[in-house]
Order: sequence, then C-alpha cells, then structure tokens
Amino acid sequence: MFRISQYMREIAHPTPMGPKRNPPGPVVIWNLIRRCNLTCQHCYSISADKDFAGELSTAEAFTVMDDLRAFGVPVLILSGGEPLLRNDIYDIADRAKTMGFYVGLSTNGTLIDESNIERIAATGFDYVGISLDGLRETHDKFRRKQGAFDASLHAVKLCRQANIKVGVRFTLTQDNAHDLPALLQLVEDEGIDKFYLSHLNYAGRGNKNRGHDAFLETTRKAMDLMFDTCWEHLQRGVEKEFVTGNNDADGVYLLHWVRRHMPEREAHLRAKLAQWGGNSSGVNVANIDNLGNVHPDTMWWHYTLGNVRQRKFSEIWCDTSDPLMAGLKASPRRVKGRCGDCNFFDVCGGNTRVRAQQLTGDPWQEDPACYLSDEEIGLSGERERVQITPHPKVRIPVNTA
Repeated sequence: MFRISQYMREIAHPTPMGPKRNPPGPVVIWNLIRRCNLTCQHCYSISADKDFAGELSTAEAFTVMDDLRAFGVPVLILSGGEPLLRNDIYDIADRAKTMGFYVGLSTNGTLIDESNIERIAATGFDYVGISLDGLRETHDKFRRKQGAFDASLHAVKLCRQANIKVGVRFTLTQDNAHDLPALLQLVEDEGIDKFYLSHLNYAGRGNKNRGHDAFLETTRKAMDLMFDTCWEHLQRGVEKEFVTGNNDADGVYLLHWVRRHMPEREAHLRAKLAQWGGNSSGVNVANIDNLGNVHPDTMWWHYTLGNVRQRKFSEIWCDTSDPLMAGLKASPRRVKGRCGDCNFFDVCGGNTRVRAQQLTGDPWQEDPACYLSDEEIGLSGERERVQITPHPKVRIPVNTA
C-alpha cells in the first residue's frame, strides 16, 4: 500500500530521516469465507453466492489467531467473499480485538443496515473498508446487481453516524476511470475518512478481465488527480487519508509530480521513499484464504505456500525453501527487463510480481503495468515492453477450490 497522504505531509513539513523500522510481522488479509452475495467483475477470489466446502471452523480460526499473535502479526483484515455472511464473524472479530490486533473489515457494504450497525460498532473495528466502483450506474454494472450502490453508500453513512472509521475502495479500470473525479467529490461531500485506489491486478476475475485494465495514460491522469486532490486537502487542513495499492510505481510517479511542483523537496522525498522500499508481498503483507491456504498476498491465490491445518502460519511464512518466497524475501529482489534496469528500483522494489507471472509465466520479469516512460525511469534506447495482452500460449492458473 502506498500512503499518499503520509508522503504529502512529508513534502509539506519535512521530518529528519530516522532508522527504518520494520513491522514485527506481516499484515494478514484473511479471507474467512468465499461466499458472497455479489459477483463482481474484478473479484480475485472468484466468489459466488453458495457455500464452499472445507472452510476453517471457528476453533481452527482461533488456533490460527493464537499463532499469528505470537508471531507478531499486528493487523488482521477480515475479508471474503463477504465476511458478514460468516456466522461467527463477530466472535472472530471480538476475539481479535481482545488479543490486541488492529482489526479491519473489508466488505461490499450491501449487508450493513440498521439491523446490524450497532453490533458492528460494538465490535470496535478499527476500520471498515467498503468498495465503490464508481457512481450508481457504473457500480451496479461492475457489481452485477441493481441497487448495490445505494446499499453500499447507505452502509458508509451508517458507519459515519456510528463513529466508525470508514473508507471507500475503488479499483481503477478503463471502464470506470471516468467516475473517479465524481467519486472523490462524493468522498469529500460525505465526510468519508479514507479513499483507497486499487490498480487492477491480474488475479481471479480481475485476471480474466485484464483487457479492461486502465491504459497507461489513463493511470497517469488518475494519479495526477489523486495527488492534486490530496495536496489540496492538506493545504485546507482537511484530515483525509488517500492511499493506493497494487502498483508501487505510484511512489516513483509522485517523485516526478514533486519535481514539477516543488523540486526543492525531491531529494528529501526520494530518501523517504527509498526507506519505504515499495512492494512487500511475501514480506510485510500476507494472505490466508478460506481453506487455510497461505499466499504471498491476496493476488496469489493460484500459488499456495502451505496450509495452516498442516503447519503453523509462522513456519510457512519463514520458509524460504519455496523459490517464490525466497525471491520475494531477497533484498534486493532480482528482477528483469525494465524493472531490473530502472533507476528507481529502490523506491518501488520491482512493483507487483504477480502481473509479470500471469502474463509471462516468470514472476521476475518486468511489471507490464508500470506506467512511467523509459525516459522517466532513466533508461535509454529502444526496448520492447511486455504487453498487457498475454501471449496465447501462456496458461493462466486460476484457483478453483
């Protein structure tokens, strides 16, 4: 995750460089259930409105939580499918809060209403993230359900009224980029605490629909708008958090934005961004799916590192005998193509490896969704880039559990 607001504050009010502080353990995004009442176009878990066999029981989830806490995991993001469809969601969340985790709820919002908002508030979720794919027409089309937008926005308002920190998640594609300005205005008008723009990653239904990935110029315009909006809020003293995910080139692009607007701040920001280091899949971000399979992050459901029923998460996560984990944990990572030659590799860390793997079969190839030009990343001479449309012989593995 790239925290735009954090670095905008650093631009406005620079702070001294301190030692890099690594988190005690990874943030764990936990897909507790695969069932969902929606069938969204970009769903990485390919969820459906049916029960899936073999999901972890309450007792098994509690055992996993004990290991996660002992291992130093600071954050649990409870996700799905739709996590509110799981009967024991409050038991799990209550226990997680008691154990001292920062607990987030990742939901489509359509099941939050007057009947359960008090229970959600009583649980004490540190954050509730609700997905909006644009305004009403666009969102309902993406979610394949008429009325989904109104239900989700109602959930946002209920959370605000209950003093629950709530944010909007938006996955940018070529088909909804036109709604981004209006959605940012909605976040402003509704007093929403956080806006998270996710770049489309090639996993699950997002992999099948990657032909709709926002083309590079569209991505640049979206990021310009994000930066301008965040800076404008900061200048007005409005406390709002803007973040992005699934494209660590955003950090490099912010450097170019600063070079245009405040060149005297570029060197300081570069040092801060290099300390961040970019992509941390397999290092500071982890995923457990509904069956207990462990993945480097949520976009790697087709690649399993182990299962918490057979081995503790803490053992799986530290095992670098797996070649993918060994490569992800290597510092620096050994990547190829434009990513390997990029002058800003220390900032983005080679970006999101799953896109390279999905398109070429090689997780260490260049990330085809880097939207900066060769000149902008310090390369010269003509070179052929990995294309977003895959070669027909590349087989894309998809989780069908």
